Amino acid sequence: MTDPPNLAGLATRLALASTLVLALALAAASAATAVAGSGQLALVVEPSAGPAPIYRLITAARHSVEMTMYELSDAVAEQDLAADAARGVRVQVILDGGSYDRSLNEPAFSYLASHGVEVRWASGEFDLTHEKSVVIDATSAAIMTLNLQRRYYSSTRDFALIDTQPADIRAIAATFAADWVGRPIAAQPGVGDLLWSPGSQAALLRLIDTARSSLRVEAEEMDSTPIEDALVAAARRGVAVRLVMSADPSYSAALAALRAAGVAVRRYAPSAALYIHAKLIEADGARLFLGSENFSTASLEYNRELGVETTIAAVVAGVQATFDRDFAGGQPLD
Repeated sequence: MTDPPNLAGLATRLALASTLVLALALAAASAATAVAGSGQLALVVEPSAGPAPIYRLITAARHSVEMTMYELSDAVAEQDLAADAARGVRVQVILDGGSYDRSLNEPAFSYLASHGVEVRWASGEFDLTHEKSVVIDATSAAIMTLNLQRRYYSSTRDFALIDTQPADIRAIAATFAADWVGRPIAAQPGVGDLLWSPGSQAALLRLIDTARSSLRVEAEEMDSTPIEDALVAAARRGVAVRLVMSADPSYSAALAALRAAGVAVRRYAPSAALYIHAKLIEADGARLFLGSENFSTASLEYNRELGVETTIAAVVAGVQATFDRDFAGGQPLD
């Protein structure tokens, strides 16, 4: 039996329309963009970009939205998801339901559930579901360090990567499908660049251990002895290691040990206009990790997390430039 004569043409038009919508969203994001193989990776820098690039992706959906979010407290994003569902898009949202975040996420959960969105609490398989990602129409994904919490958009250093690499999208979608039903799944490979937790510590240690000239590290948390030891070892073998964090007494001992080994540490006071929420490691001006993983044992080994390793020059350069400004604006650790 042959297909109806207009089906192939319709599929082509839909694919072209989806590509155009995504291209417009990426262009509007003021992102650093580079082509890699058959796909594309674009960088969004917060707080300068604001939430608009993420809103545009959500509202561009034509068929499906699959979101995993640690914290969701953003009426605009919630309304956009509900509007998608109202026009026939299948919208599925996984929210963390741990003891801390359940109460924070309950208003969003209730709103979405009452507006046609399929929403579930995250599986108890993980200590936390700390991933922040959204897949649109099985063709594009936002992989983020930021939560969708509106009150923090104007003051936190965060990043998002807009990924259209097909293997990455398939891997994220496969993991979402497993997490949706609480089924264990092995880490799903993408284009060789996705970094999943539980189990991401080894990849981050390799990135640090293979650095030869420089390391840029920006972090909210520093609570992993293996990561700290690797940074100390890098500094002692002559790598120029620079670290930017917001000041938190919980990490004072770790930062003191890093500083004693020769790591250049800069911090932002609690009263500063900028809060460091990003999680990144950049090595030798060429290799970059960016994702939801904090540098803590819990985050690397027990939480559901998602990050990306990339060597795309424009993305790396965009992160470098932002880091260098943050480092220059921080206060040295005495």
